Amino acid sequence: MADNQTYYVPEQSKWPIIATVGLGVTLYGVASIMVNSNQGESTTGSWIMFLIGSMIMAYMLFGWFGNVIRESRSGLYSPQMDRSFRWGMSWFIFSEVMFFAAFFWAFFDASLFPDEVQQFMRLEYTGGVWPPEGIEVFRAFELPFMNTMILLLSGCTVTWAHYALINGDRQGLIQGLTITVLLGLFFTSIQAYEYSHAAFHFTDGIYPSTFFMATGFHGFHVIVGTIFLFVCLMRAIKGHFTPDHHFGFEAAAWYWHFVDVVWLFLFVCVYWLGGEA
Repeated sequence: MADNQTYYVPEQSKWPIIATVGLGVTLYGVASIMVNSNQGESTTGSWIMFLIGSMIMAYMLFGWFGNVIRESRSGLYSPQMDRSFRWGMSWFIFSEVMFFAAFFWAFFDASLFPDEVQQFMRLEYTGGVWPPEGIEVFRAFELPFMNTMILLLSGCTVTWAHYALINGDRQGLIQGLTITVLLGLFFTSIQAYEYSHAAFHFTDGIYPSTFFMATGFHGFHVIVGTIFLFVCLMRAIKGHFTPDHHFGFEAAAWYWHFVDVVWLFLFVCVYWLGGEA
């Protein structure tokens, strides 16, 4: 009971307000980019806002998580804190599931009822089929399939790293994390190449907009997860993790497996079944 009642309360911090400002500026930049590009206006100022917001967010993350790492290594966290972190990460991943559910539903609604899309969006012509007439989609079993294999392999390597950590194999932990980070970078590079060779643009209709929102949002998560794992790699090299005290790495592994599962749904529903003419 003593452990359950022990709870570390940090001192007042500037990081929450900095996070709020950074997130607000970043989202304003993203929304402005989308609106201005759709209206054919200049997006230079919007990109500047986005970059400023991103730099504020990077500064916040570096400082805030640096504080968390120092607190953890100072022995300030009790088993109750560890349980709180696990619940917090679980609810965060659940909130991400809801985000993707919205994007998937937008895609499913348009793909299952293309006639209604054409009826209610009068500037949109689908031909009553999905994908809409005139849209040249990606072939699922080319680059998307390669990316699927890359992410599945990365899920294996991050699991290898986790088991190596549990068994006290620091070399295996570092090797597994290194390979996982490299695979994440490889995935992002292939998706960037795929986007650069797309036969459609975000503003070309309901199919391109739902496609880029779903796959692009996932791509953003891959980038975040890769950074997350890279930080864990640096901490592993410095010897921060122990077999019985490593939730920072475990949270990164949870997040990465979530990214893997979402991609499997994207591959099957968007690229394969949703991309067949």
